[in-house]
Amino acid sequence: MNPVLTIIRRELGSTFTSPVAYVFLVMFLVLTGFFTFMIGGFFLRNEADLNSFFFWFPWLFLLLVPAVGMRQWAEERRQGTLELLFTMPVSVPEAVLGKFLAGWIFLGIALILTCPIVFTVCYLGDPDPGPIVTGYTGSFLLAGAYLAVSGMTSAFTRNQIVSFITSTVLCLLLVLVGFPPVTGLLLKWGAPSGMLDFAAGLSVFYHFDGMQRGVFDLRDIVYFLSLMVLALVITGVALKNRRG
Repeated sequence: MNPVLTIIRRELGSTFTSPVAYVFLVMFLVLTGFFTFMIGGFFLRNEADLNSFFFWFPWLFLLLVPAVGMRQWAEERRQGTLELLFTMPVSVPEAVLGKFLAGWIFLGIALILTCPIVFTVCYLGDPDPGPIVTGYTGSFLLAGAYLAVSGMTSAFTRNQIVSFITSTVLCLLLVLVGFPPVTGLLLKWGAPSGMLDFAAGLSVFYHFDGMQRGVFDLRDIVYFLSLMVLALVITGVALKNRRG
């Protein structure tokens, strides 16, 4: 694991020496607070919970997480350092895992910085800790899934903008495939219930929705982890082909 840890330290070091990381954190916190208290109507609901907080994460992450993942491999290819990385005593799976974990840790730090919202809810009322724990767990897994998809698209291009747009579209499809208005429209068009259940099972929204409501289902965790593994494997295959 030493090469993986070395890559994690390298990536985190380069991330936090760049002002882009701090701009991202500020934007994430501002948008989270805006959607929770203004758009979500937190005070109007008069309920001590974080439903209006977690509800927006699948949509906020659509734009913010690809901004983190788009540079993982595209930047290496643009600067010509990808070939240099392959000359070092590190395998492709170790490089893929190290870069992914570094980005996931960064997103985890961004989630931890939203704790003042939790403190606000606890100060105003007596919320159930169960949905808060499962909501943060689901948010962290959701961020990891989006990040893995973003890293996958980054491995296929040296253009960060192309990677950002492609990963955003793919993540949006993963949301919409099981979004209630979309499944309702398919049902109205006469789609069989089996097809609707299958489509809902592929959606990140379907699996995240239960966790934000406090439902801890092992199948949801397996789904997110499987999506990450699949995206990381495809990333590794793409980089191995380029290395060959």
